[in-house]
Amino acid sequence: MARPAWVENAIWWQVYPLGFVGAERDAPATGSKVQHRLPRLTAWLDYVVELGASGIALGPIFAAETHGYDTTDYFRIDPRLGDEADFEDLIAAAHSRGPRVLLDGVFNHVGRSFDRFQEVLREGPAAPSSSWFRLSWPAGKWSPGAEPDYEDFEGHHHLVALNHAEPQVRDFVVEVMKYWLARGADGWRLDAAYAVPPSFWAPVLDAVRADYPDAYFVGEFIHGDYAAAVAEGELDSVTQYELWKAVWSSLNDVNLYELSAALDRHNAFLESFAPMTFVGNHDVTRLASRLDNTALLPHAVVIFLTLGGTPSIYAGDEQAFRGVKEDRAGGDDAVRPAFPDSPAELSSLGADIYRLHQELIGVRRRHPWLHRARTRVLDLANAHVVYEAAADGHSLTVALNLADSPVSIDAPAGNRAVLASGGDVQVGGDGLELGSFAWAVLGNGGDA
Repeated sequence: MARPAWVENAIWWQVYPLGFVGAERDAPATGSKVQHRLPRLTAWLDYVVELGASGIALGPIFAAETHGYDTTDYFRIDPRLGDEADFEDLIAAAHSRGPRVLLDGVFNHVGRSFDRFQEVLREGPAAPSSSWFRLSWPAGKWSPGAEPDYEDFEGHHHLVALNHAEPQVRDFVVEVMKYWLARGADGWRLDAAYAVPPSFWAPVLDAVRADYPDAYFVGEFIHGDYAAAVAEGELDSVTQYELWKAVWSSLNDVNLYELSAALDRHNAFLESFAPMTFVGNHDVTRLASRLDNTALLPHAVVIFLTLGGTPSIYAGDEQAFRGVKEDRAGGDDAVRPAFPDSPAELSSLGADIYRLHQELIGVRRRHPWLHRARTRVLDLANAHVVYEAAADGHSLTVALNLADSPVSIDAPAGNRAVLASGGDVQVGGDGLELGSFAWAVLGNGGDA
């Protein structure tokens, strides 16, 4: 299956819109005034381009009950964000500057206020949409007000699971995807795709690609057989949670053998698809809060941006935002904060990490083959690693020191030019010396 060629150069800046614009926690009452907040994102588009990203991956923007993952109307922009005109203006503003736009589709489950589910509650087992859900009705004759048991999403009773064996559900998802692609979206993130039978996606995406062959589809997979899910579902990619965990965990434990094992796994995935890589997103504790030693924050970013795959930067991580996810109601709030009206209002405390992202994205832009690069570990200890990222006859060498003391390393002869570095880095005829907590990206001095 041919994947969209433009994805090779994609670097996403992921935004959780409801948090970003400071929207209310709950949906407004029916008939309330629409709040035109989506235009606030337009003020950040130049910032996205200056960062070096080439796309904006939006979190949920459709009408929902609370956090956006309880969708109630897939054909309406959430009134806390704006309306369809605001969406089309954002698309136009993004495309005029270059970035593409990825939408977040919640097609595993719906909010209880979704009209088809409300029809079921009103009309009972005879409702035309009863086959859309996995229901179990009380024994005996149904009476108005009697509510069925139903499958939900991971015990969240307000999230009603769809019946993916129902053809009408498949056709509905196709209709939703095409509707917003026709209005300028460039692809879809498929929320909780791991909870949907992989066989559901293939006919859906075949139907959508018939009209939009250049669209991109990435499934959210927290666990499972990534390669099999991509193949059976005909997805372009999935989220690489294994690598995310290995990056911060290996740095915290000063155990780069864990990272090495994860790189082997990552290489295997790259044989069949380019995973979406990340070190933060809207569902996890911020990287700057996750790391025990913030001196190693640059090391995580270096790893992330020098591996094969399609990088996704969670908005604020490039400024070293902090935030801890908690397992409670409202526990996501700290990692989904409101942003200022414009980048000019950001604190200067994140400037160094922002410039590091710019520098490493620049390296990636000059070496686009990194999208499909495999890695080979050249030197490995608990506290230091040297690996080569290579594809198409090109290579870069990455060296990391997690210790607070210097380390001397034998480095390969080919890549000797320092393309990016942090800390004290000395390249000599016999190898490489890294000072405490130092790192380096080495190339041959060319741009490709």
